[in-house]
Amino acid sequence: MARAAGVTPASLVPPGAQPLIATTATGVQIYSCELDKTGHLGWVFQHPRATLYDSAGRAVIEHDVGPSWQATDGSRIVGHVISQVPSASPNSIAQLLLETKSTADGILAGVRYVQRIDTVGGIPPSEPCAQEHQVGSSPYLARYIFLQ
Repeated sequence: MARAAGVTPASLVPPGAQPLIATTATGVQIYSCELDKTGHLGWVFQHPRATLYDSAGRAVIEHDVGPSWQATDGSRIVGHVISQVPSASPNSIAQLLLETKSTADGILAGVRYVQRIDTVGGIPPSEPCAQEHQVGSSPYLARYIFLQ
């Protein structure tokens, strides 16, 4: 069943959590060409790389390996996926709920969860990979909501 864009699925809303920071992200999902168990090459997700912008259009957070988010004040969190649902947009990466831990004081220090919602794009490259360890990327957009 398709979900309407802009509606956060209930499984991505942790009980009692309150929004702290809302951002819009633009970036890429990075993939590597790897052999599977049967010896066939295919794209395997490696990590995201995105810049997150506040409502005024200022770059406030960088998103990278971990997955991690680092704010301009130096605060940093690392998350792990606890729930996911398909995107409302066809051919797009899943929407996620991640639980986090903080590694510094600052605006991200109180963040317990991150929602990645309203995703567009980011699926593995459409062209087949041809060489092991070849790197490919796919642009994506999403909203990230940081919850305390």
